[in-house]
Amino acid sequence: MNKVYACIDGLANSVAVIDWAAWSAQRLEAPLELLHVLERTDSPLTIDYSGAIGLGAQDALLVELSALDAQRGKLAQEAGRQLLADARQRAAAAGVARLDVRLRHGELPDTVLEMEPDARLFVLGEHYRASGASKIHLDHHVERVIRSVKRPVLVSTGAPFEEPKRFVIAFDGSPTACQTLETVARSPLLKGLPVLLAMAGTDTPQARRQLEDARLALVAAGFEATVELVNGEPEEVLPALLKAQGASLLVMGAYGHSRIRQLIVGSTTTTLLRLSEVPVLILR
Repeated sequence: MNKVYACIDGLANSVAVIDWAAWSAQRLEAPLELLHVLERTDSPLTIDYSGAIGLGAQDALLVELSALDAQRGKLAQEAGRQLLADARQRAAAAGVARLDVRLRHGELPDTVLEMEPDARLFVLGEHYRASGASKIHLDHHVERVIRSVKRPVLVSTGAPFEEPKRFVIAFDGSPTACQTLETVARSPLLKGLPVLLAMAGTDTPQARRQLEDARLALVAAGFEATVELVNGEPEEVLPALLKAQGASLLVMGAYGHSRIRQLIVGSTTTTLLRLSEVPVLILR
């Protein structure tokens, strides 16, 4: 369990995924592997027309369709190899020394599960943005990976990479949130960065006590930590708070029994992961 895997697909934010993965690999002092998965698509070339083609033309047309399908497959492989070569060059230029690439066929979530025993962190990109909860659609690959793997997942937004100057922990006092603090404290990934513990909800003595206990735990681990409690629902108040932090990273636990849990992997469409304009590190 040592590698950082960067899952790249050649879409707009692949560059940001590479940059975040290179930054993470160097912070963790871990090898980086760039992964590109060629997935089967339901294009017209892959549909079975055998029952719809006249007997006279059937054989010739099927041969032609098969040849076109094979050609497309070869082109996809060549494009994938070129994508990985360019990604490798960019990661090496960023200072990553231990670097490898891998081209696979299949489905990304299945491939990620296969790589999980050797993984320390997965980095992947999120492609669908929205300004409101009612219009949000999250890349199904992102959601499936988060639900499936037990390793940390860093989800890059469409924005260009900017080295974080601080990070924000979405904290609710739950056991999952406390486990997130322990994981952050043990890992070198975020060492040296100031941290803001953010809680959304009613300002009560218990909430303040939970925040202060969490702050002291991070201070004891060597972090410069501050707290902020904002009144309102997490999906309504935390995105604006995150945006105000500048170059930052949101850190959350993946599972729990609170509103934060519903935001991340629940069945509701309103999730902080989907609304966040900054990258999100999801810990298990």
